[in-house]
Amino acid sequence: MSQDINEIRNHIDTIDNQILDLFKQRMDAAGEIASYKSEHKMPVLDRARERTILTEAADRVPEELASYAQVLMSLLMEASRARQSKVLVGQTPIVDEIEAALAESPELFPTTAFVACQGVEGAYQQIATDRLFKHANINYFDTFEGVFRAVEQGFCEYGVLPIENSTAGSVNEVFDLMMKHDFHILRTCRLKVDHNLLAKPGTRLEGVRDIYSHEQAIAQCSHYLQSLSGVRVHVCENTAIASKMVAESDRDYVAALASRACADLYGLTSLAQAVQDRDDNYTRFACIGRDLTIYPGADRSSLMLVVSNEPGSLFKVLAKFYALDINIIKLESRPIEGRDFEFMFYFDVDCPVAAPEFKELMSTLGNVCEQLRYLGSYREVL
Repeated sequence: MSQDINEIRNHIDTIDNQILDLFKQRMDAAGEIASYKSEHKMPVLDRARERTILTEAADRVPEELASYAQVLMSLLMEASRARQSKVLVGQTPIVDEIEAALAESPELFPTTAFVACQGVEGAYQQIATDRLFKHANINYFDTFEGVFRAVEQGFCEYGVLPIENSTAGSVNEVFDLMMKHDFHILRTCRLKVDHNLLAKPGTRLEGVRDIYSHEQAIAQCSHYLQSLSGVRVHVCENTAIASKMVAESDRDYVAALASRACADLYGLTSLAQAVQDRDDNYTRFACIGRDLTIYPGADRSSLMLVVSNEPGSLFKVLAKFYALDINIIKLESRPIEGRDFEFMFYFDVDCPVAAPEFKELMSTLGNVCEQLRYLGSYREVL
């Protein structure tokens, strides 16, 4: 006669209680190890010992359980490292940098600034800049890289860049440039985007043959563009640049996808309004600066990291966020130039910068990745 399921469950409960008692003992021992490492200036991570433990764990169980045993031991060792890091906290340079920024940063976000933007007057970056600053002196650059360089070299105090759109996704060029330049994110904002088909006065919709805009705007208006027959679509650097080019053109069959502000700015007429595929079309912009500054109310943070090219590497990183109950609101991967099949992972996390769990995350995350770069903590303006 088979056992009653409740009897089996009671047996499992007994085993679980024994496991938890042993887990508490293991964590106490990890605290003692941390004290020893602190006294003797030893690092938390000992990769050689961890590899040995994982190999032995696989050998001690039946073959079909080997991978599960290694996952279990990996999680136990990760918990031990977290416990040790609590004892050793303050020795992590990133934590020291964050604490120094919190102590030294101004209480108020600036209202006036010298800001770098890509494009020309009327671009969505300019509109976003006016949302972030009351009085901004804007210097325009031809490329996104020009904005990064202006901030990095101290030519401009701040830069404003688009990073993602609710319809078309991330601005890949900007994410690729993030890997090449030194900067910090100081604030972000979301801007509702309404694209309009703009042309010179007198142009009729049925006469339009060429439409110019930025690739993101084109992607966001794909359904509308597909409904037009005999029209060629061209990618250019910026929606405002497209508007300016149409205004200065001697052709009467060209149009631009751009904001309503560009119509007034460049003397154009709107042939069609709000032609984006979705009405809830938002673009997120980041305000960057050279120095780390953390203003009050910062409840989001951005990180870039590289994990080893082996099974379970990303899982160990994600497990860290899960264990600390920190919500990941964006995860983006971009290939690393010159390194085949290796990726840089970009994280946006939702957690107050002053929260103990964020400090613990930044103290221990470097133990489970090859490279870690902290881009800043900030508040998002809606």
